[in-house]
Amino acid sequence: MRHILQMNQSKRSLAVGITSTLLGLLLSNAALAQSNSPVAPLQDSTPNKAAPKKASKSAVVNGIAVVVGDEVITNLELNDRINAIEKSLKAQGTTPPERSEIQKQILERMIIDRLQIQLAKEQGMRIDDVMLDRAMQRMAESNKMSLQELRNQVEREGTSFAQFREDIRDDIMIQRVREREVDSKIQVSELEIDNFLAAQALAPSKNQEINLGHIMVRIPENATPEVITQRSARAQEAYKKLRIGEDFAKLAATYSDSVEALKGGEVGFREQEKIPPLFMEAVNKIQFIGGISEIIRSPNGFHILKLLGKRDVAPVEATGSQQSNVRHILMRPTQAMTAAQVKSTLLELKQKIANKTATFEELAKTNSIDTSAAKGGDLGWVYPGDTSPDFEAAMNKLAINEVSDPVETQLGFHLIQVTERKLTEDSVEKKRSEARQSVRARKSDEAVQSWLRQLRDRAYVEFRTDQK
Repeated sequence: MRHILQMNQSKRSLAVGITSTLLGLLLSNAALAQSNSPVAPLQDSTPNKAAPKKASKSAVVNGIAVVVGDEVITNLELNDRINAIEKSLKAQGTTPPERSEIQKQILERMIIDRLQIQLAKEQGMRIDDVMLDRAMQRMAESNKMSLQELRNQVEREGTSFAQFREDIRDDIMIQRVREREVDSKIQVSELEIDNFLAAQALAPSKNQEINLGHIMVRIPENATPEVITQRSARAQEAYKKLRIGEDFAKLAATYSDSVEALKGGEVGFREQEKIPPLFMEAVNKIQFIGGISEIIRSPNGFHILKLLGKRDVAPVEATGSQQSNVRHILMRPTQAMTAAQVKSTLLELKQKIANKTATFEELAKTNSIDTSAAKGGDLGWVYPGDTSPDFEAAMNKLAINEVSDPVETQLGFHLIQVTERKLTEDSVEKKRSEARQSVRARKSDEAVQSWLRQLRDRAYVEFRTDQK
């Protein structure tokens, strides 16, 4: 289905400033991610699932900070990350909180990242050097740099380029597993689209973006009333300090469990329509730039927002759009099938189509893992922006009825065929398509937060004595 391939570009792009990129990578947050919120250090209330494998001798000598599944995070890794974060906070003009507070924040982010990478590897995901080189080149181009200039800038920031590359590799893998586990499963109903368009029509100010500061005190899955009370008290404590004038950025770094915490809580500018309604309702009550909201309760935790800025954006002029009627066959690597084997299999399917020993529809029904398989791989008519950039670029190069070579995206490998194209004026259909993307963006934020919370709460995590 079309929603399987839709992407929120602001979340996927590696085109960011180098300083903020470094901080984002040190937090292992896709330079992309705006409010995907990991969790705060809490004592595990659920039993451990499985014992870890024995730690390596080098890890024992170094000292283990925490065991995560069958891997460890060492004290050396943790201290290196803390030092880098403290340096970045000072460079932003934010006074770092106590080192013990930073340690709690960073250690939890390292745990969350490690769990996501472990899951990605279990599912057979790999980011090879060729793919990584392409990502690095795109990053350099987006920042109007050569690759060498990017390298020089990274090293001036005090990070080795080799480590920077590995951080990027992990970052891409984390984003892909989130897209597979969360984004690809989000459903948007026609009623939700109707409600979104109705609310948009009544909105007093259109084409406006808002920059928010965000403090979130998360509530763990299946939390007891006592834990919820403790979490509420922590949010109240932060709120009282804000009311007497303490610095929001420092309090975010101290109290918040969101990934923006160590960036002073700043989310960045977003279109109003892509901000969750619960947050917008609170924002609309803030009367001036710099004002803060009351404490907001959501299923994932307690939130405090600060209005950092507003800006108008130019309206998009109505234009004609090219639509493509497209179908695809999606396969992805697993532990039993490598990426090379998947590509080889898809090339064999392409040859069968060329030899007319099987039709595209037949092969999609028997081989594709996408929900569109039941319809012969048919995704219907898609507009520009409805699919991922890699998918769209390959699709646009195809002649009518031509079958592509295997195309890799965040979801796996595809054979793509365009059966028809047409130019249309912007229409009700396109407005609904854009509304669908906005609703998906809202739901994605909430869904990722919930998924990360479940991933963390159900994992085997053992803090060693010197970290308690």
